[in-house]
Amino acid sequence: MPVDIERRLRIENALWGLFIGDSLAMPAHWFYSLDNIWKTFGGGLTGFEAAPHPHPESFMVGMGYHPDVARAEALGRPYDILHDQIRYYHTSYSRLEIQASERESEHGNSTPKLEERYHYHHGLGAGENTVAAHVARMLLRTVAEAGRYDAYALLENWVQFFTTPGNHPDPYLEIYIRSWFENFSRGMPIHACAEEQRRVWSIGSHGGMILPMVVSLLAASSYQGLGFALEQQNLTHRSENVAGALGVAVPLLQDLLAGQDPMEASIWWARDARVPEVTGEAMFQMYRDHQGPGNIPHRQMWELHTRLSETPFDLEELAKQAPEEVVLKQLGTACYPEHGLPLSLYFAAHHEFDLKAALLGNANAGGDNVHRNAVLGLILGAAQGVPIDEDLKRGLLHYEAIAEEIGGYVEVASRSFPW
Repeated sequence: MPVDIERRLRIENALWGLFIGDSLAMPAHWFYSLDNIWKTFGGGLTGFEAAPHPHPESFMVGMGYHPDVARAEALGRPYDILHDQIRYYHTSYSRLEIQASERESEHGNSTPKLEERYHYHHGLGAGENTVAAHVARMLLRTVAEAGRYDAYALLENWVQFFTTPGNHPDPYLEIYIRSWFENFSRGMPIHACAEEQRRVWSIGSHGGMILPMVVSLLAASSYQGLGFALEQQNLTHRSENVAGALGVAVPLLQDLLAGQDPMEASIWWARDARVPEVTGEAMFQMYRDHQGPGNIPHRQMWELHTRLSETPFDLEELAKQAPEEVVLKQLGTACYPEHGLPLSLYFAAHHEFDLKAALLGNANAGGDNVHRNAVLGLILGAAQGVPIDEDLKRGLLHYEAIAEEIGGYVEVASRSFPW
């Protein structure tokens, strides 16, 4: 049975929430110091802004990408996903010219001198989206073109998207993308290139929730929606933590699409979540003590992200607290969903599901705010029973193209069996 008009509107709003949230958070992405956010943005972000230069805490320069070039060429597989952004990376087919000679104080990682601390999204202007949102747009187009969700069509478009120059202007490619293409270059089957969280801890990240949550919008129930979401997740992120977070986020999203009270639904589903035993403050202190998370022993790092409280997450009580008592002191702002999903739900509930206020609150918390805001935007958008403010939508640089892509996706989502 086709979806009703209200559910269709809520799906559309959820997608707008993703793109708005991504762009609002972009300028303060990977700022871990709240003081630095305050200073850089004159008291904090209040709307769409460009990525500033320099980024005081950036350690993007020198990030690694090491495909097996000889094997990829023998197989006829493209491997260059960096194109004109390659100067920021240490790779197996180029030389890094920018040296990391200092150490960043919040996270403990090596960084270049201040004037060469390029923002992760260097060059993006106000209202532009990061590569995470561009990949979501690629998913929308793929589904609209096929008239259904087709995982193999998506994977083929994924390879074409990243290996074709000019498809996005963003310098920063998350480790899951780089790891995926490293595995692809080695000859792994296209459906099995996703890296494992057990091998690379950052695979358990918020970025792994975005496409699965979008795919779940095609389903008419949380049962089927979660199934589709987990199948999609395993194409890019083989992560226990991402799967666990989707087990809360997808049923919540389905309840919101059905018009349930957002506060009641969020409090109900949040009880299934479990927050880490280690606070955000303690986690970052451990990073600094080891001069970067990469130096923490593998087993210790695994336990840091998987030792969770046995107590149900009480969103109702947390929502009563001020952000300065929650951000970092209790929940960390790094890329991990065991911290980030509770933090996102906190901002939604604390701001009583006011879309703009909650997205800006989360943006100004920094850390991996971009991917948290994409997840939060989907949830907040689905909670809105009226169209999202047109000014917010038109603040996006590619408003018209995004509107067309959302429209095509919603058309498919409105059909009886869009898979």
